[in-house]
Amino acid sequence: MRPLSILAWILVSLVGAASFGVLALARGETISAAWLLTTAICTYAVGYRFYSKFLANRVFGLDPRRATPAERFNNGHDFVPTNRWVLFGHHFAAIAGAGPLVGPVLAAQFGFLPGTLWLVIGVVLGGAVQDFTILFCSLRRDGKSLGQMAKEEVSKITGVTAMIAVLAIMIILLAVLALIVVNALRASPWGLFTIACTIPIALLMGWWMKRWRPGRVGEASIVGALLLLLALVAGGSVASHPGLAAAFTQSGTSITGMMIAYGFIASVLPVWMLLCPRDYLSTFLKITTVVVLGVAILILLPPLRMPALTPFATAGEGPVFAGKLFPFAFITIACGAISGFHSLVASGTTPKMITRETDARIIGYGGMIMESFVGIMAMIAACTLDPGVYFAMNTTPAALAGASDVLNQAGFVVSPDYMQALAAQMGEQTLIARTGGAPSLAVGIAHIFSGLSTALGGKTLSALWYHFAIMFEALFILTTIDTGTRVGRFMLQEIGGHIWPKFGETSWLPSVWISSGAVCAAWGYFLWQGVMDPYGGINALWPLFGIANQLLAAVALCVATTILIKMGRQRYAWVTLGPLAWLITVTMTAGTQLVFSSDPKLGFFARAAALAGSADPSASQRIANFYLDAGITLFFMAVVAMLVFTSAREWWLVLSRRKPAIIHEARYVPTTLVAGD
Repeated sequence: MRPLSILAWILVSLVGAASFGVLALARGETISAAWLLTTAICTYAVGYRFYSKFLANRVFGLDPRRATPAERFNNGHDFVPTNRWVLFGHHFAAIAGAGPLVGPVLAAQFGFLPGTLWLVIGVVLGGAVQDFTILFCSLRRDGKSLGQMAKEEVSKITGVTAMIAVLAIMIILLAVLALIVVNALRASPWGLFTIACTIPIALLMGWWMKRWRPGRVGEASIVGALLLLLALVAGGSVASHPGLAAAFTQSGTSITGMMIAYGFIASVLPVWMLLCPRDYLSTFLKITTVVVLGVAILILLPPLRMPALTPFATAGEGPVFAGKLFPFAFITIACGAISGFHSLVASGTTPKMITRETDARIIGYGGMIMESFVGIMAMIAACTLDPGVYFAMNTTPAALAGASDVLNQAGFVVSPDYMQALAAQMGEQTLIARTGGAPSLAVGIAHIFSGLSTALGGKTLSALWYHFAIMFEALFILTTIDTGTRVGRFMLQEIGGHIWPKFGETSWLPSVWISSGAVCAAWGYFLWQGVMDPYGGINALWPLFGIANQLLAAVALCVATTILIKMGRQRYAWVTLGPLAWLITVTMTAGTQLVFSSDPKLGFFARAAALAGSADPSASQRIANFYLDAGITLFFMAVVAMLVFTSAREWWLVLSRRKPAIIHEARYVPTTLVAGD
């Protein structure tokens, strides 16, 4: 490095350390949101520049001269060499679902400090490492899935069990992500119309880049962005038109059916037709919005109105969700810090589309860094809200009443008249008990963007920004739904292929349709369960989502560690063993509490017992759901415990030379692509 470059990086490191100090040492005084932003940016920059380069060169040894699966198996359907930035867009859109938006908003009930530290430190040392490592491993194994790699590298029985568990975890993840969209779009004609328009816009972009004007990514991007803005503005007119508003005002159950149908169609179409252009379009919107939001924060310097720590951090009786800061802050914020779902994308669609091995660094590590940045923006948007507004929006009336004493003592209250005025300002009928995190995040974003445009001001502008934020959030999630369903289809085909080899052929259409339909039906059931839950579904399903997601990350890190040891890179195994040890501690603790806690607000068995003898007509179904959730959680924990044990045994056998280190890398094939392809 040149002296000037060294000096610049020392300066970046010092600024980041100073920002950490300001956040950690604050004792009640008002803190600007800019300190959170500065902390994150400096840490991300240092982590990407140095740690990801160390992983790419020293640990993995990425080789740009080696042909990737996309080049060797190019079939125009699933294996397609893709432009680095278009693929970055697809990968980022696929991994950045509801998690980095909703998780930090929900965890804000503990205060701004715990979530911020977990987002920033967790991603550099854990989340980005997992994504990058699994992407590299899959690239070297013909784009194989996480479950298939577990079967080959650990053991067949463990691998098959892990594949089944991973598929079950995927189903839970997709159901919870879809529930966020349903809660945000129900009875919202403006939002539903705008989101519906993104589908034909993406199809148009796909045909433009593949058939009409091949390679003209810039042209398609401009057209897509303009049409997207037009759809957003037109949504306001639709919402104000009596006939059109009625047509686009749908119940939660109706939107559930639409979501399931969309997931099926998107998962069976060729990736270039809907998946890639939609993801690229949404990534364009996402990154632009997040960057503008960051600039707005640096200009406006909004104060953080949520304290660093709230009373709920230690009491464990928060109205948004039950549980103490440890371990529940670390499973509530999953995506953005470390997320097992990413390992499915990194061993699903993405490795089948990478043109050069060296692109894995920006896509795997860089994509996760960008997602964490989104999580920081969500934390800032939530914590700049009045705490009273935050709790009124994210809590059901019953839970709000139960926590009223603590909220009153902390001063976290607002009047019903204030909430009604805020709803009118945002163009909504009500904002009370809009659980799920998405609406409150939209209000926070709308407030920040409105601060930049006070000269225009007024209800219309606030409502426009609010629904822009809803579209921004829904696009994040829908891109995960379509990619996740496709990855789930790959996994189900792999499992079915052990029984009927023909079913395992990913290009055989009957297998594609059957497996996609089965995956959609499975996550659709849990989505329906959440929609019909009188308590909004989030309180019960989000902790289950968090545990499932983090246990999946533990599975991925076990497989990654096994592969590194078999490659002879055991001196670098600490890069995956550190995050693995932390995740096992957190998730096993949370899972035990979630199942066996005697608190009827937390434990699944306790919740079921509290409903026994209830006159509520839905009580029997809810009791059955709680027992099902408990069984699923215990199954996940048992599978992960088994995988950790068998993986550790494999490590010991290989390192003690009692077993040869057999790896299942594809043979080296030199690339035929010329520079610049």
